[in-house]
Amino acid sequence: MIFADFAKALGQFFDPRFLRVLLIGVALSLALLFGVYAGFVQILDWLTPETFTLPWVGEVTWVRDLLGWGSLALMIGLSVFLMVPVASAFTGLFLDDVARAVEDRHYPGLAPAPRLPLSDLLIDSVNFFGLLVAVNTLALVAYGFVGPFAPLLFWAVNGYLLGREYFQMVAMRHLGRKGAKAMRKRFFATIWIAGILMAAPLSVPLVNLLIPVLGAATFTHLFHRLNGSTDR
Repeated sequence: MIFADFAKALGQFFDPRFLRVLLIGVALSLALLFGVYAGFVQILDWLTPETFTLPWVGEVTWVRDLLGWGSLALMIGLSVFLMVPVASAFTGLFLDDVARAVEDRHYPGLAPAPRLPLSDLLIDSVNFFGLLVAVNTLALVAYGFVGPFAPLLFWAVNGYLLGREYFQMVAMRHLGRKGAKAMRKRFFATIWIAGILMAAPLSVPLVNLLIPVLGAATFTHLFHRLNGSTDR
């Protein structure tokens, strides 16, 4: 059933409101990645001399170029980890717009959900971002002990966190904070699995740029299915 929720989200991918949010999200994500990359390259430029002189080799001038290309490959790899906090920030900023587009198309009989106060969204997003960073920092230690199973641990940890946050934000629009929390606890396993299915493609460069929009839409369908809403 979770895959059916995702299929519905994918079927609405070219909705103008989806595309608007997607373009904004991609622009912000790329700006973050390029900003981090530019800062990293600048640090390398400060630390690396223009030339090296090696015994029996002489003057070497290509080290900076090699480090530059290596840093680009490194940033592509780091985008896997950077996209998780980007997805979490996306929750507070754009989830309501995506959820409204889904509900207008698939659940027209519902009473319109009131917009959550921006201050509440920002506070929740900042708190969740801090939790995300803290948990993943601790998980880095565990990754060294699990070897080839590190990706599975990464998906499990971030799937739990992202599923928890996305479902909570969608459910709060209709049930309030306490009602959303109670429902989240009731369907804990389903929400965690859906979160893992969201976290896994966040590990794929370029594909991960699309996931925040599709994730927000998928969790909107998931909430309404579990809540008994009727899809048109």
